[in-house]
Amino acid sequence: MDTTGYNIMPEEIFKNIVDIRRRIHMYPELNYKEVKTAAVISEELTRLGIEHETGVGVTGIVGKITSNSGKGPVVALRADMDAIAIQEQTGLPFASKIPGVMHACGHDGHVAMLLGAAALLKDKLEDGTVLLVFQPAEEGGAGALKIIESGKLEGVDAIFGCHLDRHFKPGKLVLQKGPISAYTDKFEICISGKGGHAAQPHDAVDAIVVASMLVMSLQTIVSREANPAHPLIVSVGKIEGGAIHNAIAESASLLGTVRSTEPQVREKVLNGIKRISKAIGSLHDAKVDVKITNGYPPVTNTPEETLIAQEAARSLLGDSAVIDSDYVNMGGEDFSYYQEKIPGCFARVGAQKEGLESIPAHSAFFDIDESALAVGAAYMARAALLTIERKLG
Repeated sequence: MDTTGYNIMPEEIFKNIVDIRRRIHMYPELNYKEVKTAAVISEELTRLGIEHETGVGVTGIVGKITSNSGKGPVVALRADMDAIAIQEQTGLPFASKIPGVMHACGHDGHVAMLLGAAALLKDKLEDGTVLLVFQPAEEGGAGALKIIESGKLEGVDAIFGCHLDRHFKPGKLVLQKGPISAYTDKFEICISGKGGHAAQPHDAVDAIVVASMLVMSLQTIVSREANPAHPLIVSVGKIEGGAIHNAIAESASLLGTVRSTEPQVREKVLNGIKRISKAIGSLHDAKVDVKITNGYPPVTNTPEETLIAQEAARSLLGDSAVIDSDYVNMGGEDFSYYQEKIPGCFARVGAQKEGLESIPAHSAFFDIDESALAVGAAYMARAALLTIERKLG
């Protein structure tokens, strides 16, 4: 197929992975429930003659392509499978048929790309082994840990993954070494005051006033306590309190996230949330409890694997295809858990669709330019082959 001016994939493989993406898109499944998705994957791997094991990490699949020699480095390629609890509003002919569930982050495309890479790699390995990791529950379920706990990745020398990205046009890949995403910690603050009549505020402790002060005060951690050279976000995403218009709320709660990239900054911020919450509670004579839930660690691309990934992309699409950015994406990704044990590189694959440039991921209107599927599939296959070649060295 001729994609973005480069002949990178046979037409029949491309058409097949587009069809697979659309089939999966119509029947999205939430984390650890990806049964139908796994069945589609297993069916395709069987058709390709690739041995695989199902039920890995609950609903995951690990396929295996072995070389003629059966010896050499082992490279893993990973795709996530799960969808999100969103009601789709795209109007696509293959839109979700499952109420309240949608592939609004491109994981259907990730599965299709990895199956495309499998088709490209089949019968092509002279040395080494490639593992095809179809992982459940990336969206908050830490499915990567389940795959690691299965032991199926023991002995892997390098791992590669990618994510479709609507910020960039097809044919562009963001490939940078070092940290490329953030810690995804969550905080919950519960405020207990004293309820009362709105006409007698002096007899009450207003939990909503306390919550409001907390929302604003937490922002000073970013603006006045953290080094501005280090990326940092503190966002309150949910606030609840009160029941009627003429009563002072006895309780309120805040739910939010902290995104950071440096361990020392992370520790300072989380401690700061506790300190400020306690102080404001004391100021207003309210009880304030803070619960911190640790999220995913940052994705951190290792230097050698990043260079291999960049070479793979350039060999397919030319020098201009590679974007080597200094900026960290403050999103989260559980691919980071693999990188705590295995050297690897995580890429962002341009998939911006004309007319949807402003539509973010996790939107009811999210969609991709499907030509990106060819780019991602060809890139992963080439990265695997180059890694085996370099490590045989």
